[in-house]
Amino acid sequence: MFGYLQIQKSELLVREAEAYKAVYCGLCRQMGKDYSGLTRFTLSYDCTFYAMFLMSLNRSCKGFKDGRCTCNPLKKCKFATDEGDAYGKAAAFSMISVYYKIIDDIQDGGFFKKLLCRIIKPFFSHQRKKAADKYPDMDKAVADMMNMQYDAEHSENPSVDMSAHPTALMLATLFSAEAHDEIQKRVLYEFGYQLGRWIYLVDAADDLKKDIESNGFNPFVNKKTGEVKSADFIAAVLNQSLARAYDAYNLMNFTDFKGILDNMMLLGFPASQNRVTSKLDTEVNNE
Repeated sequence: MFGYLQIQKSELLVREAEAYKAVYCGLCRQMGKDYSGLTRFTLSYDCTFYAMFLMSLNRSCKGFKDGRCTCNPLKKCKFATDEGDAYGKAAAFSMISVYYKIIDDIQDGGFFKKLLCRIIKPFFSHQRKKAADKYPDMDKAVADMMNMQYDAEHSENPSVDMSAHPTALMLATLFSAEAHDEIQKRVLYEFGYQLGRWIYLVDAADDLKKDIESNGFNPFVNKKTGEVKSADFIAAVLNQSLARAYDAYNLMNFTDFKGILDNMMLLGFPASQNRVTSKLDTEVNNE
């Protein structure tokens, strides 16, 4: 994922901010345990959200324990405990996602990015294989997404919906797999789909200027005519997906970490979107 699933820290209670950090640190420790200490540098807000969401959905966090930072042993910190597999899945998803992002950059990146990706590819290929052995369905979902994304972006003139569908479907598949019954499965599918759609499109909006300058693919730019969608259109599309994700979120009954998840859905994600859309008027109007 891309780093847009963040908290609005200034609006969190102190205990909520500490709990969020405890999940972040717990996931960091798990990544080092399951894979390599170097993989901790790939730790993202997105995978922290994924871990916290799963822990809340399954009520698998049974408290916090004191410890020392795995990166800085002189620093004390708290770790959220997890009696389920939330950390394991979030850590694996990070490894799988990073690997396929490296493959994508080798195909479409510039010279220096391709060179760097080829250097680090063997290391992350090994980590991805370990993750795929534990969670083959997760690896298949991400691999299918990458193949669908390639087909969409290399089609004659893909629509916004067609371009966003692969990422949306991938997250819908991952989230719905956590359902305990058929009704919850439908809700989780819708939540994952709309969240994935929003993530892909907000990232595309964030990269709009760069993609225009490099003549790279962007769903908001017509491949045939070069016409760029208006800033109002882009904001409306993003608002629609985020609103539908929130509607699905409201159908789920959370107790653990609810204040933090509410903060992210109502404040953190919109703030990430606003940081992107606030620059669109200038970028689009200059084209």
